[in-house]
Amino acid sequence: MESFIVRYRNLLVLLALLAAQIVGLAMQVRRSDSAQMSLDPRDSGGVRLIRLWANALVSPPERLIHSTRNGLFDVWQNYIDLRQVRSQNKDLEQTIDRLRLEQAALLEDARQGERLQALLHFQEKYIYKTLAAQVIGSSGSQQSHVVYIDKGEDDGLHRDMAVITPDGIVGKIREVYPHSAQVLMINDQTSGAGVILESTRLRGILRGNAIGQPEVVGILSDNRIQPGEKVLTAGGDLIFPRGLPVGVVQKVVTDPDRDSFIDVILKPAAHIDRLDEVLVITSTQPRFPPDEKKDMAESQAIDGKVVAAAEAEKKATEVQEERLPGLLVPNLPPDQQPLNQSTPPNPLAKQPPQPLHPDQFSPTAVTGDSQPAPAQSPAPAQPAAKKPAPRTGNPSAPRTGNPPRRNP
Repeated sequence: MESFIVRYRNLLVLLALLAAQIVGLAMQVRRSDSAQMSLDPRDSGGVRLIRLWANALVSPPERLIHSTRNGLFDVWQNYIDLRQVRSQNKDLEQTIDRLRLEQAALLEDARQGERLQALLHFQEKYIYKTLAAQVIGSSGSQQSHVVYIDKGEDDGLHRDMAVITPDGIVGKIREVYPHSAQVLMINDQTSGAGVILESTRLRGILRGNAIGQPEVVGILSDNRIQPGEKVLTAGGDLIFPRGLPVGVVQKVVTDPDRDSFIDVILKPAAHIDRLDEVLVITSTQPRFPPDEKKDMAESQAIDGKVVAAAEAEKKATEVQEERLPGLLVPNLPPDQQPLNQSTPPNPLAKQPPQPLHPDQFSPTAVTGDSQPAPAQSPAPAQPAAKKPAPRTGNPSAPRTGNPPRRNP
């Protein structure tokens, strides 16, 4: 070692001086953000070259050490230390299953809330009184289409009450129990309801066929019936009110038993294959909203005032008749009373009155001895005066005879 230092001491000293000089220059020179070198001490924003060199020298080993540490930690955590992963996975799977069930329950509650809201909205605006019920079971047979609801005789239900939904009719109550009831649906073969086609106004009977489809029977063949036509309740069966939606025409087939009749297959308006909540019509007495009730009350009050005024006028007329007894004759029947006669009060006499002082010009004049005066014959007409002949003699001779008379 000594021989090396002694041998190369001049070179080592030179290298040391050069290194010291370079370090000194690096400490004096600054590098700005624009990568420009500056010796200005007032340039406080620059970084010294010594720091840049130190950073460039130390950074690679630091990055290598940091990446090696992270890699080893990931290997340990993800591949070596896996003692509780299985239990954690099991817990997570159970949590996921529980959350899925809760999500399904919340979704079902939301859907049920929407259905109940629509049912309540329809029940408030429907003109007849209804009772909401929940479907709790079905018959489970392809030949019998019945469902069971959670309302019964204790809730005021009776047989042959109509069961509907906001979309359309469902059926009628067939059997009633204390806390439940059996509903016969419209697609059963033993059901029946009077219906009418909306456009063609043709009437028929609604019942179910062998495969559980509602159909209208008892209609003569008519080319006007087209698919898509709406079918409504007719109201003649005294079970379903008039005008409720039943369904739409799906297709028309010929009645196999009667050639001149057809069967109209319907697509039901209500979802009878997936019922949850229904409404039972408990009373067919019309109900009216508060605004309409107020208008009806005002109309009845006005009518009552008019009737009271008419009664008061009638009583006043009766009182006036009682105060005028002279206008009624007690011994005459009502139709001959003076008030009921339509003749003028002063009828004209059939013969003209007799003159008080008759004269010869009166046509019915009478004499003093109460005998009619003899009719006077008209005076004979006077002969016309003859025109005097012209005088032919002495004009001063006196005239003879009477002068001619002038007719007035």
